[in-house]
This record gives sequence, structure tokens and C-alpha cells, in this order.
Amino acid sequence: MRATQSKIVLLLSIFLAFPLGRDGVGCLYAQRIPQAIEYTEIYDFLEELTTDGVIASNAAIKPYTRDVIARMLAEAQSRDSLLNKRQKDDLQFYMQDYALELDTLPTYYSYGHRHVTQWITPVSNLSLVDPSLHILTKDKNFKMRIRPILGMDLSYNTNGLLMHRWYGAEIQMDVAKHLSIWGSIRDNSWSGQGVDGSKITKPGYLNNLAGVQYKEANYGGDFSDSRGGISLYAWWGSIGVQRERIKWGDAQHCSNILSAHNPAVPMFTIQLTPCKWFQFDYFHAWLPSNVIDSTYWYVEQQTATTTQREYRPANKFMAANMFTFMPCKYVQFSFGNSIVYAERNVQAAYFIPIAFYKSLDHLLTKGLGTENQNSQAFASISIRPTDHLRLYGSFFLDEFKLARLKKDNPQHNLVSYLVGFNWSGWPVKGLALRGEFARTNIATYEHSIPVLDFTSNSYQIGHYMGSNAQSIFVQLSYRPTRSLRLTLDYTRDTKYTAYDYIRGDIKEIISQTPFVNPIWENDEVKFRAVYEVFNNCYAHVDFLYNYARAGKDADLQKYTPAYLQGKKFTFTCGLSFGF
Repeated sequence: MRATQSKIVLLLSIFLAFPLGRDGVGCLYAQRIPQAIEYTEIYDFLEELTTDGVIASNAAIKPYTRDVIARMLAEAQSRDSLLNKRQKDDLQFYMQDYALELDTLPTYYSYGHRHVTQWITPVSNLSLVDPSLHILTKDKNFKMRIRPILGMDLSYNTNGLLMHRWYGAEIQMDVAKHLSIWGSIRDNSWSGQGVDGSKITKPGYLNNLAGVQYKEANYGGDFSDSRGGISLYAWWGSIGVQRERIKWGDAQHCSNILSAHNPAVPMFTIQLTPCKWFQFDYFHAWLPSNVIDSTYWYVEQQTATTTQREYRPANKFMAANMFTFMPCKYVQFSFGNSIVYAERNVQAAYFIPIAFYKSLDHLLTKGLGTENQNSQAFASISIRPTDHLRLYGSFFLDEFKLARLKKDNPQHNLVSYLVGFNWSGWPVKGLALRGEFARTNIATYEHSIPVLDFTSNSYQIGHYMGSNAQSIFVQLSYRPTRSLRLTLDYTRDTKYTAYDYIRGDIKEIISQTPFVNPIWENDEVKFRAVYEVFNNCYAHVDFLYNYARAGKDADLQKYTPAYLQGKKFTFTCGLSFGF
């Protein structure tokens, strides 16, 4: 015990020995708190500034932390000569939400006017806007934000009315400029056309909605989402424990590396940012396997004379790292690897942040003649050849052999690739055209041992379409005025013949020609208007047309929620505080 305490004290001492800031801008290295990727408005604005060449951002790793966003906004403010009036208004608007990260209190900003409700005490200043409570001590060693969460969406089509409501609260604290603590709770429910009809996200459904784990409810889909963490940081990096949804791989629609499609998972994280041109990310996560371990149970007393075994799920873990190099603001390149493993306990070897996990896996399993764990490698690249245009792509390698590249070899490698572009700000400021194409080969993301699939809570960790599938996404968006965004999307998703990964038949399975026999298709056209009334409070209206159909002998019910099967026109409106 004393040895463990000594290690903790040493680690704290190492972090606290370093100054918070550098180059005289210490305020921009505060509150290492993730900004949830569901809050799409700030991410869209930063993407616009990046594509226009105003700032540089690492789109391959999300979520950004709030201090990183504050730094990017401050950089844009220093180059405001490159911005038009609407972008300046948006910049001023979003900077209010990150005021604490800039060592100040927010003010309510609306159409060029500022308003503030503020109390000054002997030791701290308080601000109540948005509506949220902000506290900043005079020595700036303690910052706190408390915000309520409340929202509702109403959707209607020929299948009836569907209601999604959520409520909760979040708190964020920064202590002594080296410790961030945050937490949130959102209680959600779907209600409408029966228990199954109102569940529009499930592990088997092929849509880009965030995965959830439902609770028992007789009126629809009920689930809660509790996130949070603690992070110890200095200007050069951070370590922490958190439960968040993460996205790796440059993508606007859905990443094929880590897509954030699965529910958030608890993880130990490390992030290093020692210089402007390099970033290192690592995590070790505990994944819900949804696979029963038949050798692990509790005994429950059912009656005075009878007992029953209650089986527990098998353990499942994941370790991953990503190296990002940014030699100039026009080019970014990331690469890394990961492993999904299932052991009785965590494996210490996979807590090595900088490691090639497949090699470690061979060391731990080959000598025993047992089955390997499930390892992957991946890369992502972004190039901005000129202002207003950004090209990007990512490659996911599940299983690869050079021999499979020969023309006379019918076998295919287990890979996924994605390419995309973003054309923004020319010839009309605020107008953007985006496109994305993703393809995933047969058996990619899968494994012969179910507990080792590339899934969490049975949801895909990679692209939501899974293996032997492709996705086309095109979006036209326009920002005519402050905090108003109009988008028109077209998505075409196609799922081809689904193959189970059977170890004895795998050579025959991956010798099949991919992308030839559609078993499920969905065309979707969506118009969305979203207006952020004030920070983190926005109203939206959506008009959706989708056509989901299954091929011969395929089950539409397996891939599409009942509410959206066939040809459907769906109208949705909503208002929310928080995302």
C-alpha cells in the first residue's frame, strides 16, 4: 500500500512541477474536459474555419477538449481579418461558451449586444447566463460550470407520432490549473408506436444514430447516459479516467476507424501534445461484451428452498493508440493500432501506450497454441491543397496478407477505406459542399469468437454499416447568419450478402466477390434547419425522406426500425438545452 501511495504522489508531483502555460498564454491550457461530439454546431464551425485556412485542427481525434477549442477560437480571433461579418458574429458567440477556459466569465451575446448577470463576492465572481451558472475565483485557481439539460424531439410520419425526451444536468470543474473533474447525467426515453416501434436505434439497425443500452420499460425505449471523468494535466499532456464517446479517423458522416456509434465506455486515457506538430493519444477501455460467461455466475435465493444461477457477462477490453503528425497546417497524418481482447483480468502488456499490440498478442498466445486476440491497424490523412478545399481519407486494416493482392488469388484482405472532401467558403461565404464514400470488405470488424468482435454493447465500434457494405454521403450546407445552419443531405447505404465469420470456412468466405448482391438498401434525403438561440440551446426542424428496402430472402426488420421501413416522409422538430 505504501508503495502504491508513493507512486501516486510521485505522479502528482511530476505533473504539478510543470507550469500550466507556455509562451505567456497559460489561460489556454485549462479545463482538459472533452466537448461532447453530439454538440455538432461548434465542431461544424471549427471545420469551416479549418477548411477556409483560418485555423488548423486535428480532425482525426475527437472529441476536442474545451481548452483546445478555446485555443482555436482565440487563434481565429487573432486572424479576424480573414473572417466575414457572420463568421465574426459566430466567433464572438462561441467564445462566450468557452469564457472560463479563457479565464473570464461569459456574457450573453445577441446581435451585437452583450448582457451579463454577475455577482461579485470577496473571493469569486459568478455569472448566470445561457442558462448556466459559472464561478471563477479571483485567483483563477477554481472554475466551475453547472448547466441544466432538457430537451424534446417530436417526429411524425404515417406510422404515427414518436417522442424523444431527455433531462439531466452537468457540472465541470477545474482545480488549481492542473485538475479537471466533470460529470453529466441524461435520462432519455422514446415513446410512441409500441415498445419495439419506438426503438429506432438497436445493435442490428443500420443507421448512424448513437447506440444506447435500454432499460426495462413498457412504454418504449428508456435509457440513461451518465458520463464524466477526472483528468490531471499540464501544458504538455494529460492522463485521466473518463467515460465518453470517442471518434478516431477523419470523417464528416461516420468514421470507419472508431465511429462513436457504440455507447460511451469507461477508459483510462493519455494524451501528449508536447509541440504544435505532434499529438499522441492512447486509451485502455472496458467494453460491455453482451456475451454470457457460462463459467461465471452468482447464486440467487429465489425462494426459501430454491436458488438460481445468475450468469455474468464475459470480460472484454480494448487498447488503442494513435500518433498524429502535423508538419504544416496543410497536411496531417495519423496512424495507430488497437486490440480487442477478452481475458479474466486486464492484461498489463496492453497498458503500454506505445506498442504494436499484435506483436504482444503473439507473445502472449502463440506459445500456448491458443487463439489470438483481435488486433487492428489504421491510418488517417488530411490534405488542404488550397484554401476552401480539404481532402481526407482513412484506412482500417483488420487482417492483411500481401499474397491476397495477387491477381490469381481470389481471397480479399479484411480492410475498410473512406475518402472524402469538404469545399467551403467559395464562391459564397458560409456555403459548403461535402462528400464521403466508405467501403468495407467481407468479414472486416468480425471474429470467429463472438466476444472478440469489434463491438461494444453489440454495437459496431467501426462504421455503422459493418462488413461487406458501402456508404455514400453528400451534404450541402449554408450559414446565412449567426448560429443558423441549413443543411441538405443525401445518403445511400447498401448492405451486401452478410457472412458469418467461421474459422474453418474463412478462406472460402473471403474468396467471395464483395459488393455484388444487395440484401438491404436505404436512400435518405434530409433537410435540416438548426438555430442556436444561445450557447448550447438550439431549436431544429427536419424534413426526412427515406426508402428502406430489403433484398430477396432478406429481413428488413433486422436492419431498419419499424418506424422507418419502406418509403417514409418524416417531420421532426425539437428544442434542447444542452445537446
